[in-house]
Amino acid sequence: MKDLSPTDLRLRPAGEADLASVVRLRDDAARWMLARGVTGQWQPGELAEDHFRRIMATGEVWLAEAAGRVVGAWELWWEDEDAWGPQPATAGYVHRLMVDRTAVPPGTGRRLLRAAEHRVAEAGRTLVRLDCLAGNEPLTAYYLGAGYRVVGRKEGKPQPGGTPKSFTLLEKETAAG
Repeated sequence: MKDLSPTDLRLRPAGEADLASVVRLRDDAARWMLARGVTGQWQPGELAEDHFRRIMATGEVWLAEAAGRVVGAWELWWEDEDAWGPQPATAGYVHRLMVDRTAVPPGTGRRLLRAAEHRVAEAGRTLVRLDCLAGNEPLTAYYLGAGYRVVGRKEGKPQPGGTPKSFTLLEKETAAG
């Protein structure tokens, strides 16, 4: 599957039947990070189906499929007061961007990020915002390379299933911006 063409990747909103696949993908991404020495970001088993079910109730969970298998996903929130405080409805917030690195070619994560940005613009929002663990320089560099800019830092952001952590806040204007 690593030789996927752009037309081989199908993007769609997640449904109830997809929850186990999203949890598996997230746990695999956490193991991949741990194997590369990124220890503070994600832990396997940290988020279960109920987390993604809650996100689907207030935001969106998107999937990327190839050959009938989930190979990527991201969450899209319409507000994120824990990180950004109260804000006007001008942004979409991308969380948990992840790909199955054993199944997709390099650049797939960037394709998913562009799809998330397009979805935010479709909703009439002018900014895409995200955060990454403070001190995770490779991930910060990844987002800077995708056109984001650092706009702040959030100390002690609450975490689902874990202790609060500090995050770098990044944003990018959408095509609608």
